[in-house]
Amino acid sequence: MKKKIVVIILLFLIIISLIYLFNSYQKDSSIEKIGDKTEENNYSSNIIKNVSYISKDAKGNEYTINASEGEIDITNSDLIYLKNVRSFIDLIDSDNVIITSDFGKYNINNYDTIFTKNVIINYQDNKITGNYLDFSLNRNTMIVSKEVIYSNLENILKADVIEVNIETKDIKIFMHESEKKVNLKSKN
Repeated sequence: MKKKIVVIILLFLIIISLIYLFNSYQKDSSIEKIGDKTEENNYSSNIIKNVSYISKDAKGNEYTINASEGEIDITNSDLIYLKNVRSFIDLIDSDNVIITSDFGKYNINNYDTIFTKNVIINYQDNKITGNYLDFSLNRNTMIVSKEVIYSNLENILKADVIEVNIETKDIKIFMHESEKKVNLKSKN
């Protein structure tokens, strides 16, 4: 009887040892897999330094965008998030437009760009500042909003939104709330 108990205890210990070894082997192999993934991610960075894109529309207008850094959106590889953005718009039969901002989001398929924070647009003697600009070559629009100030040699204008049609040069200036008015001051 004592031999049977010793054999059962030994079998029990062997089974427990095997289970323990099997579990520790599985943990070790899963750690290796995680380590492999981590190493893979280190090699597949989605950050690009000194980004530059040039595009032309059907009319021949050229759009160049430069940034100190770009990060490709993981969920949509058509979108690139930009830092320290500087853009040049070379319009046919018109003067160039220069746009700068701290950040941007650029769509490489349709060239639409969102500029954010410290947006500055320079065109001839005109300057528009704001904190948000939606620029679209497809729609032919630049829509500036959030703390918008337009200035030229003679005037300073404050508004909620300035919308510019790039093709026709038509400008719409308005406030979000109807009881507020656009503020216009003369520099003279």
